[in-house]
Amino acid sequence: MCKLLDIPRSSLYYNRNNNLKKKKSNDHDLTDLIKEIFKNSRNNYGSRKIKVELAKRGHIVSRRRIRRIMKKNGLVSSYTVKQYKLHKTKCNNDSIDNKLNRNFKQEKRMKVVVSDLTYVNVGGKWNYICLMLDLYNREIVGYAAGKNKNAELVEKALYSIKYDLSKIELFHSDYAEEKTIPKFWIRKMKIA
Repeated sequence: MCKLLDIPRSSLYYNRNNNLKKKKSNDHDLTDLIKEIFKNSRNNYGSRKIKVELAKRGHIVSRRRIRRIMKKNGLVSSYTVKQYKLHKTKCNNDSIDNKLNRNFKQEKRMKVVVSDLTYVNVGGKWNYICLMLDLYNREIVGYAAGKNKNAELVEKALYSIKYDLSKIELFHSDYAEEKTIPKFWIRKMKIA
């Protein structure tokens, strides 16, 4: 083919090798960008979302190339890794009935107090808030905030209630296993 075009073969090889070097240096720049995007997504983004982020920054790159760079650098999305969860057997736990049964209208103050525990991102770190709500007038009667999601946070929120806790007839929460209030605290607070 070089004879037909009347060009020396060395120029063909020079151009081919030079393009490979440019691609490798471009891969290095892309690797840094992909690592940055992946880190900012808290290890959640895969090649699709990284491709979208790169396009927003003005880089048009194929998903295949992104996957190759991610694989080469050991970047695996936390959603793509199959997670096996062991089934925990419950022992020494009483099953608690739902006595509130979505009856959110109450006629008496401090008869039913409900609580919820949620998380918020403050300054790039997750913090947790536990709120105690009186269903009579939807007033927040107690609250606590902390860095850990545990029963101590719920206890702080209970202690922050300014009203007589013995008047509470029903305390309702939908906590998962790790946030459950131990029964001795409920007895100690004299909540029925």
